[in-house]
Amino acid sequence: MHDDGTAATTSIFRMLYARTADPEAFIPGGELVDLVRAEVLRASSDSAQPLGDLIRAASDWSTAAAERFQALGKLTDGEGRRLLVRRAALGWAPLGLASGAWLQWLTSPGTAAEPLSLRILALYASDVGVGHPGAARGSAYLGLLRQLRASENAVPLARLSGERRIADIAFRLPGLLLLMSRRPGDFRHELVGADLCLRAMGLPPPLVLARGDLRADWAAIDCSGTRDGGPSPIERCRAIADALVQDSPESAARVNAGFTWTLAALQAHTAALHDELRASLDPAYDMAELLRLRAREGSVYHRRVLLEDRPVSAWLKSSRDDPRPFLEVLARSRLVKPGRSEASPLVSGLVSDGGPMFRVFTPDDLTIIRRWIDALPSATNQGEAAVSAGRAPDEQRLAVLPGLLETRAAPGAGPSDLRDAYYLLMARTGSPELRAWCLGYIGGWLARSRHRMDSRSVPLPARWQSQGLRPWLQRQHDRHGEEFEEGADIPLPPREAVIDDAVQTAPLTLIDGSWLQGFTDYELAWSDIGHSLFATYWDELGNGAAELNHPRIYREVLKEMDVDLPPTASPEFARWPGFRDASFELPVYWLCIGRFPRTFLPEVLGLNLAMELSGVGGAYRRAGTALRKYGFSTRFVDIHNTIDNVATGHSAWAADAVDTLLSSLPDSTGPGGRSEVWERVRAGYRSLNPPSGFMARRAARRGRLAARRSDQSYGRRSDRCLS
Repeated sequence: MHDDGTAATTSIFRMLYARTADPEAFIPGGELVDLVRAEVLRASSDSAQPLGDLIRAASDWSTAAAERFQALGKLTDGEGRRLLVRRAALGWAPLGLASGAWLQWLTSPGTAAEPLSLRILALYASDVGVGHPGAARGSAYLGLLRQLRASENAVPLARLSGERRIADIAFRLPGLLLLMSRRPGDFRHELVGADLCLRAMGLPPPLVLARGDLRADWAAIDCSGTRDGGPSPIERCRAIADALVQDSPESAARVNAGFTWTLAALQAHTAALHDELRASLDPAYDMAELLRLRAREGSVYHRRVLLEDRPVSAWLKSSRDDPRPFLEVLARSRLVKPGRSEASPLVSGLVSDGGPMFRVFTPDDLTIIRRWIDALPSATNQGEAAVSAGRAPDEQRLAVLPGLLETRAAPGAGPSDLRDAYYLLMARTGSPELRAWCLGYIGGWLARSRHRMDSRSVPLPARWQSQGLRPWLQRQHDRHGEEFEEGADIPLPPREAVIDDAVQTAPLTLIDGSWLQGFTDYELAWSDIGHSLFATYWDELGNGAAELNHPRIYREVLKEMDVDLPPTASPEFARWPGFRDASFELPVYWLCIGRFPRTFLPEVLGLNLAMELSGVGGAYRRAGTALRKYGFSTRFVDIHNTIDNVATGHSAWAADAVDTLLSSLPDSTGPGGRSEVWERVRAGYRSLNPPSGFMARRAARRGRLAARRSDQSYGRRSDRCLS
């Protein structure tokens, strides 16, 4: 039986799943991290086995478990098998719909040039079907649920936590994995170990029931399946895990702990789901479950209808805890003709279009009721299995998780200056003070960008037109080309100026794509709008290849100029005396707004369009001419001038993302309407190069204060809701 969520220990993981599916979720560190790490270690006491042995153990277990589910499927057919397959697919949905999501934050601005991080990003890009909407492994699983007509609560991912046909235990492993994914600095090794285990498992054992019955993208649903050629996902993940294992004994122990903990969780979940499916072979199980699921709503009614001298509303109220007594009473009542569902008023007159219970039950509900009635003569111990199957194990150790998620740390200070902020923003995580500081900085920057914004200050059209931005994009490209030709005779800057510009641009260029970092989030990375933004980010980092990584290429140019900078994520980089303070203003804005892909979606889309278009056809070509003159490599600007092109490149993708958003909105001037959102896109476009005069800076100060007040007000409202 699935718990109704009233007990704290059984609702923890549903809450956790919904909370951590949010791409802007803040997950605190400290005690919460210690608790989760202890839980991983507790379930993985023997973490000294070689990875090869662990992989074989996971594969052997999966094969044996699949055989048990296969045997189960042979015990029923027809409607019974259809319901069994649907129950199996729903039971695996929390993991299946999020397949690969635990890798979503393992690349950060500070690690974007590290070869190992790029290999992880390449593996993740394959999981989300980089560059294609609806091509993620989770999307393939969604297609499976849609075939089974079981996808009502599957989109967005957070809604699944309210699906009461799924047992609480099904949310345990994916909820904790998603939580760990929001703390990548704390759980990188464990997440890689967990991912390797899930790939070693292959096709989830319960899904063998569906594979023979349904056509689906099984290569995507099976996260060991190769999707884009080359080495298999298991081989790719194994290579990543091996690199971490070889790093140190502690690293090896953490990778192995992640693997063995995940395997133990998979075994517990699969065993519970098998028990649930086996119990459901008795039609009384499904009937008892249906009673329990509908009891709360139904108990409001039927106060005057008596069965065996007790109101039906009272029977239903008690069915929330134990549906067996009411099931037995119902079987003896005049509403049911045992063995003859077609003659039973419960599924004939009562639910007909003229009956008092019209549309109370879905077609699948009615199928369950009919199967129960038809099986009544031979059914024994009705509903008994429904009381025990699928229950989540005792989780008292983790009962404090909800409180820890809402822990308010003692107030601290935000970044001391722009350089400090730049360093702190190299990681995905941060303190509540850093988050508040970011919102204030974004608010100020956007207020400055909106200052005296008109058609002369923003080249975007005053109104978005239904034909989209592609025609406008071509005109802008033509203009860039004309400006380049007209400026051909303008003297190039001296060598010292070229070097100085390259140096001062380094804090910006070495975090290339960071304004899009939020679109590595799983649901955004394969969405209609976000797929091209993730593909852009993926390109900026070299598609997983270190030799194509833009920050690394830029560092090579700097070394040709005899400039050897500290690592980008180090405090020494942020404090390097060769940088001017002003060189951190725009990069910090990029790093801040990249953390809020939903809150500032229109502004990010506008910024992305401005950034990708800014150098194509003109500025990149002129920069290339200057670099060649002084004997420096032009590879960085040459790559950008090609991949940012306005026909098939980043500029085109950026325009298409804007068009996708605007075309989905109502053509109105109110909040959330097309006009209001278009103005936000235009402000985002201008935010790449906002005005810098006194009045603009004054507007920025007001904007920072307003953003901070708004965030504080939101925090107070949240506190009241939690209390």
